[in-house]
Amino acid sequence: MSSKTKKEAQGALDKFKYEVASEIGVPLKNGYNGDLTSYQNGSVGGYMVKKMIEAQEREMSGK
Repeated sequence: MSSKTKKEAQGALDKFKYEVASEIGVPLKNGYNGDLTSYQNGSVGGYMVKKMIEAQEREMSGK
């Protein structure tokens, strides 16, 4: 994988992370987020996985 592809993929994941954080009300910001609890940070990651699984299931079912 080229470094350009890796940067594009990382950029897409970062965008997704901020969208999810906004949806669930976690005040995630660019840079330092040490003021957030582990619960808040974990909920962002968990919800990201949930949304990715749902999208894959929709794709596999043809919807």
